[in-house]
Order: sequence, then structure tokens, then C-alpha cells
Amino acid sequence: MRENRIRSIWKSGGAVVNCSLTIPSTFSAETMAHQGWDSLTVDLQHGVGDYQKAVDMFTAISTTNTVPMARVPWNEPGILMKVLDAGAYGVICPMVNCREDAEKLVAFTHYPPRGSRSFGPVRALLYGGADYPTQANDTVVVFATIETRQALDNLDEILSVPGLDAIYICPSDLSLALGFTPTLDDVDATVAEAIDHVIARAKAHGVVAGSNQGTPEKALERIAKGCQFVNISSDTRLMAAGAQQVVTKMRDGAPQPTGGTSG
Repeated sequence: MRENRIRSIWKSGGAVVNCSLTIPSTFSAETMAHQGWDSLTVDLQHGVGDYQKAVDMFTAISTTNTVPMARVPWNEPGILMKVLDAGAYGVICPMVNCREDAEKLVAFTHYPPRGSRSFGPVRALLYGGADYPTQANDTVVVFATIETRQALDNLDEILSVPGLDAIYICPSDLSLALGFTPTLDDVDATVAEAIDHVIARAKAHGVVAGSNQGTPEKALERIAKGCQFVNISSDTRLMAAGAQQVVTKMRDGAPQPTGGTSG
């Protein structure tokens, strides 16, 4: 079966560098994949694409060594199984708030006897290889998001669920849950303490800690604290930031109109 480079990087002690794809474009996904990201996550929760476009984007990403992942809109078996059947090698699931939620997530993403995933890997056989059915349980990576006060209260129970590979910290959602303005990087001290606590408890349980952030600087800080999966921004934000830099330089350097008319 095709190697999951996410697991290989974790095994070596490294951190996976990921970006979210919110633009439903095959060409955009292919372009991002050729930039050297370890993995790319097609965002079906907050992105503006649908399942069919996600399949096209997985195919485009597969022209490189970048690992295709998906963030699903909900902890629901139908969409989890469909993105895995389409070749996603990792899934990020939102709103995992208790042990039962985590147990359902693990069951939906693993074949029997370890879970209840229905058999029908369609494109996953093309991407992963003929032995996908027997190797998928140990190859695909499964993330549960930690983004609510309830999840913080039930953190150790969530982290103790067998088969859960990693957790994904959402600073903006945690900020909202704890009564603060949502932000990725410049979080309130209370939120920062909560994030550090989640990372520490994940490490204690042998579960990989992942986090979302807006800048490389913050990603490096979180890696230093123990994160082994860092999502940095998104295709939309990176495109907007690059465009703004160009436009700002032009506005600052070019002669400005005076409002008069030429002769």
C-alpha cells in the first residue's frame, strides 16, 4: 500500500506542515500541491466546495507526494466513508466533544472488526493500492477536533479512545467557547493556557497534537510546544495576502492621480 507520509514524518519525530484548501478548484489544488506541503486538507466544513469537487482535488493533489486529506462537515458516517473511499489519507472531524463522539469517529473510519466502515474503496484502491482493504486501518490518520468547552472538560476521555491518532486544536473556536474574540494566533492568555494543556495531555496519552494557525511563526511556536501537525492558513488567505502585498507596493510606489485632466 502507498505510504502515508504523515505517519512516516510522525515516526521520525518531525512535524507535518499542512494547508487548508477552501477554493473548489482542481488547478488551484494541483498548484498548491506542487509547492512542497507535506499534506493538504480539502475543507468540506468551511470551504465552498462539494464532494464531487473534493474528489477532483484529491486527484490533482495525487500528482505529487503531498498527502490528500479532508476536513468533513460533521461526525457523520456517510461523508467520512465517502472521502476515505475517494482516497483521503487523513480526516479531520469537527465537534468531537466527548468519548462517545470519539468512539463513533473511530468506528466510522475503520473497517471491521475495529470499526463499522462500509466496504467500497473505489478510488482509494487506485491511490492506495490493491492491498488497501487490509492496510487502511493502520494507514489512514484520524483527527478529532478540540474546539469547545465540553471537549476540554472531556479531554482525557477523548484522548483515551483506541484508534484515535490525533487531535486538531481550533484556536478560534476555543476562543469563542471560552468567551473571547475568535482569532488564530493572538489568542487571550486563558485560551493559550488551554491550548498548552491540550498539547500536554495529548502527549501524555500518546496521541499526536495538531493545531491551526495563521502564520509560520506561530506554527513554529506550536511545534516547539509539542505539536506534530500544523495547519498554516489556507489557499484563500494566502492568495489574498499575496495580492495585498503586490497592490500595497504599487499604491505606495506609483504616482497618485491628482484629480486634474490632461491637456
